[in-house]
Amino acid sequence: MQSDAVSVTAMPADGMRGDLEFGTIARLPEILAERHGDKAAIEDGQVRITYRRLADLSRRAQRALLATGVRPGDCVAIWAPNTWRWIIAALAIHRCGATLVPINTRYKGDEAAYILRKTNARVLFTTRGFLETDYPALLQRADNPPECLTVLLQGEPEHEEYSWETFATSYGEVDPGDAAQIATNVGPDDLCDILFTSGTTGHPKGAMCTHGATLRAYRDWAAVVGLAASDRYLVVAPFFHAFGYKAGWLAALMCGATVIPQPVFDASAVLARIGPDRVSMLPGPPALYQTLLGHPQLADHDLSSLRLAVTGAAVIPTELIIRMRDELGFQTVVTGYGLTEACGIATMCRADDAPELIAATSGRAIPGVEVRLVDGNGATCPAGEPGEVVVRGYNVMRGYLDDKSGTAAAIDSDGWLHTGDVGVMDEAGNVRITDRIKDMFIMGGFNCYPAEIERVLLQRKDIVQAAVIGVPDDRMGEVGKAFIVARADAAIDADEIIAWCRERLANFKVPRHVAVVDALPMNATGKVQKFKLRGGQPPGQPGTEAP
Repeated sequence: MQSDAVSVTAMPADGMRGDLEFGTIARLPEILAERHGDKAAIEDGQVRITYRRLADLSRRAQRALLATGVRPGDCVAIWAPNTWRWIIAALAIHRCGATLVPINTRYKGDEAAYILRKTNARVLFTTRGFLETDYPALLQRADNPPECLTVLLQGEPEHEEYSWETFATSYGEVDPGDAAQIATNVGPDDLCDILFTSGTTGHPKGAMCTHGATLRAYRDWAAVVGLAASDRYLVVAPFFHAFGYKAGWLAALMCGATVIPQPVFDASAVLARIGPDRVSMLPGPPALYQTLLGHPQLADHDLSSLRLAVTGAAVIPTELIIRMRDELGFQTVVTGYGLTEACGIATMCRADDAPELIAATSGRAIPGVEVRLVDGNGATCPAGEPGEVVVRGYNVMRGYLDDKSGTAAAIDSDGWLHTGDVGVMDEAGNVRITDRIKDMFIMGGFNCYPAEIERVLLQRKDIVQAAVIGVPDDRMGEVGKAFIVARADAAIDADEIIAWCRERLANFKVPRHVAVVDALPMNATGKVQKFKLRGGQPPGQPGTEAP
C-alpha cells in the first residue's frame, strides 16, 4: 500500500481500454457485428438476436428516432422492464448522439414526470401491462404531465402513442448515410446517459456520464471479473440501474457474451432458467443469492452451468460467499462498490482474492482510478482509520444536470468526488464500507433518501413532523422507519400510512415501520437529531472515531 493511503490500480490484466477499443457506444453495434456476426447477442424468450441483427435493428431504430425529430444533445427516456427492445432503444438513442435517461420502473407518475420535465425528454419508451401497471396512465394522472412522444415497447397503444412495430418501421424518410454520419460524429466526451439518484433535498439528481468513461469503466470491470465471450449472462438487475445497464447488457455485449434479460427477480423463475438457458453469469445483490439458497426446490434444479457471480451493495457474511461456491456452484465470486456519480463503479475485489477478503471488503480501486479516505479536514486517513470515501478519476460524473451548487458540493476543486460513505482502507488498498455520513440507507441495493420520503409524508394534513431512518432488516439489509408527530386530535394508523405511501413512492422507498411520537428530538438550531432516533450517541467527524 502506498504511504499516502491512496488506492490506485494500473491497467487491467488484458491491457484493453474500452474507450480506445470502441470509441463510443454509438459505434459499438457495428464493431461487434464484424467481430461476432451470427453469434447470439440477446436471447429473450423466443426472440434470438445475433450481433449482426443487433446492429441492423439499432440502425433502423436510430433512423426512426431521427424521424421523430430527435437530434444530438436531446434527451430520450426509457421507463420499462428488462427486454430486448430496451437494449435496441438504448443503442438507437446513443447512435443519435442523444442522451439516454433510464427511469426506475418502481416510480410512480409524479416521480417519472419530474425526470421527464427536468431533462426535457423528446421521446419516452415505456410499456403497458408490466406487473399490471399502465405507465402512460400513471403519467397522465401526474400533477403536471410532461409532453413527449410516447412509444410502447409492449402493450396496445392508445390516444397518440406509438406501438413498437409502428415506430420501428417509420424511418423511410431518413437517409441511411446521414444516420450513419450522425453516429460517427458522436465523441467519447459526449454525454451518453443521465442516471437519476434520489437527492438529499427531496428531488432526484441527474448524474451525467460520458461514452468514453462508461466504456472504459465497464471494459475494465469485465476484465477484472473475468467475463468472457462464452458466457451466457442472465441480467436480473434492472436496466434502469447501472448494475443492469452498464455492468449488465453493455458489459456483456462488449465481451461478445449472450445477454438473457430477466424482467423481474423471482427465485423460482430464475432457478428454472439456469439449466435450460445454460446461464453462466448471474450477478445480483446478496439478497438474491440468499433467496436462491433458501429456496425449497433448490436441489431439484441443474446449476452446473453457473460460473461467475458479482455482488455488493450490502454487508456480506463470509459464509454466504462459501455457500455460493459450494451449493450454487460458482467458481468465481467478486464484490465491488460504486455509486451513480462514479459511473456506478469505484472499487472491486479480484477473482483470486480469499473468500474472507471478498466478504469483508469491496476491494480496491478499479484501473486508472484513485480512492482515498479523508477526515473532516480533508486530510488522508492512515490505513485502518475510518474516513469518508472520496474518488477521483475518469469515472467521476461530469456533474449533476442543471445543478452547479450540487455538483460543487459533490466534487471538490481537486476533482475528488465526495461519496458521503464512511469506510476503512487496509494496507493493500481494500476498502470496507462501514457507515454513511448522509442519512441515506440502502434497501435491497436501492438508495433511499429520507428527505424525499419525509417530503411526501408531510403532504398529509394529519402529520406535523416526520423523520425517516434506515433500520436493520434480515433480508433487505435496511428498511425505512418513519417517526411521525401527528396533528392534535388526529388518529394515525400505521398500516394506512404505509398504504398511502405505496401509492406515491416507489416500493423500495416506502417505510416498513411507522412510529407515532409526541415529539422529535431536536438540537438548538431546530434540526432533528436522528442519532437519537437510532438509539445512539452523537456521531464524531469522519476519521476521528470509529462509526
